[in-house]
Amino acid sequence: MMNIFEIIYGQITAIEVNTLNSVFKLCLSMLLGALVGYERKRKGQAAGVRTFSLIAMGATLAMILSIYVPQEYMGLKNGDPGRIAAQVITGIGFLGAGAIIQMKGSIRGLTTAAGIWMIAAIGLTVGVGMYLISIIATALILFILVELERMEQHVSKGSESRIIRLRLEGIVQDIADYRDLLKRNRVTLQNFYVDYDFDAQETRLNLVVLVRETTDYIALFTQLEKLHPTKAISLANQLSI
Repeated sequence: MMNIFEIIYGQITAIEVNTLNSVFKLCLSMLLGALVGYERKRKGQAAGVRTFSLIAMGATLAMILSIYVPQEYMGLKNGDPGRIAAQVITGIGFLGAGAIIQMKGSIRGLTTAAGIWMIAAIGLTVGVGMYLISIIATALILFILVELERMEQHVSKGSESRIIRLRLEGIVQDIADYRDLLKRNRVTLQNFYVDYDFDAQETRLNLVVLVRETTDYIALFTQLEKLHPTKAISLANQLSI
């Protein structure tokens, strides 16, 4: 019985590509991809279990082919794992970009895109036979996606990201007064976007801010309106930018 297990273990850990280790690698990469995909799907992301599993398996299969072709046709024992697999990292960028575009560039989309890139790298790691490293890397991904998110939520508890949209008369080139007013109201200015309409002599100013749940928006808007002749003020969440 021990001889059978030794033979199976030897086949799975062999450098040369064979049917047993190829099947094992594909199954392991599918499982690891499914774990990360389940976490993403649980957060409401479009890319879920099937997407992450297929990406991991595809990367693993690319690595298997990279090793197998030189072994079979060129007689190289260690193969040339960098030839085909190198294109996976480049090609996976298109899927990552698709995830970001689908989420309108939000942070959630960026996290999913990073997860797609990472799970492809894990698939390559499985394909080259580094099983323990691939499992540890998957565990670290899940730790980042689950535990570090809880830490972020704890740090930013009671705060939320919003966009204050202002339509101002004339061409406004200095927003120092707006910075000072937001600071006095304990509102953090994270970023801002400006759109000038020279024909209509109008400025559209989008202030990306971090506000507290108790913020009095009516009082804040009243103060903002007094800084410069204002046509309109509105509030939006960050996903609608």
